[in-house]
Amino acid sequence: MENNQMNADNGVNVEALLGAREALTQAPEAAQFQWRATSEWVNGTHSRTTIDKFFGLGEEQQHRSAFQFDADHPEVFAAEDNGATPVEFVLVGLASCLTAGIASVAQNRNIQLRSVKATLEAGMDLQGILGIDGDVRNGFDGIRVNFEIDADASDDDIAAIVAQSQKRSAVFDVVTNPTDVAVTVEKS
Repeated sequence: MENNQMNADNGVNVEALLGAREALTQAPEAAQFQWRATSEWVNGTHSRTTIDKFFGLGEEQQHRSAFQFDADHPEVFAAEDNGATPVEFVLVGLASCLTAGIASVAQNRNIQLRSVKATLEAGMDLQGILGIDGDVRNGFDGIRVNFEIDADASDDDIAAIVAQSQKRSAVFDVVTNPTDVAVTVEKS
């Protein structure tokens, strides 16, 4: 049941989102975005990735500040553990995207959230990555996402919010559907 008068306050500006949706419906070329990340090797398996600029709405854009993320492998892999592993960043992206979607959908449906907690688990058999068994996949064998949501809503309404979040999540799509990845090398 949707209510045009917003009483819920989940910190999401739904009016701005709906306005952007309308504007991009009228100008679909502006909806073409390009996200970017620049990663530099630090030492061993440690790298630092910077997120700063992106393209969208027909022109170059920039975040208010650059964001840096350190990635490494844990000490049990004979590494220095200077950051989360790259596969853990995939879980961060999925959890963050689904959670943002839940907040947005709840706000649009005038449902007040009190708390949202996502717990993600993904199994991986390292025999693939280490070249022990060529038949073992290098990536996750699956991802399990569990939400604990406290909201002024029925269980069915909460389930519908989570389902809509999945349906609109860019990261859920990236993780669950094949994505072409082209890798090139340039001499420096």
